[in-house]
Amino acid sequence: MTIRWTHEVVWRLGSQMNKLSIILILMLSLVVSVGCAKSDWIQSTLVTVDVTGTWQGSTAGGAGGSFELALEQQGTRVTGSILLRGFTGGNRTGQINGTVAGDVFTFKETNGRVTGETTVSGDEMSGMVRAPASAQITLRRVNSSPRPSTQ
Repeated sequence: MTIRWTHEVVWRLGSQMNKLSIILILMLSLVVSVGCAKSDWIQSTLVTVDVTGTWQGSTAGGAGGSFELALEQQGTRVTGSILLRGFTGGNRTGQINGTVAGDVFTFKETNGRVTGETTVSGDEMSGMVRAPASAQITLRRVNSSPRPSTQ
């Protein structure tokens, strides 16, 4: 049995090849997109808390000074200031930048000396701060406005 390569046979084979090529490209695209997807993309974009306001607190056990954060949040980004009182070297202030992912607030002083990571629950946050030694901190929101208090 011989096949005659007529125009119709060539057209049908070409049409079948185009369909197969499209299916293969779609399948390859799906595999690549699934492989490149970050498993934690939801946590990095999900914001479940708002840290805007003035927060005050101290290190665990009162063995150190007090902290005050004046924060303003827009989306996942946070900016503000930090005031440290009663630590070795006296009082100091600085600007901080941070992010919120889920209920975790991470911040860093713009000159890089103070960093922290806290878990926020309503009007309280607790976690670790490094200034430069590490310490456990607990802060409470005393004002929902980003302006620092006058205490």
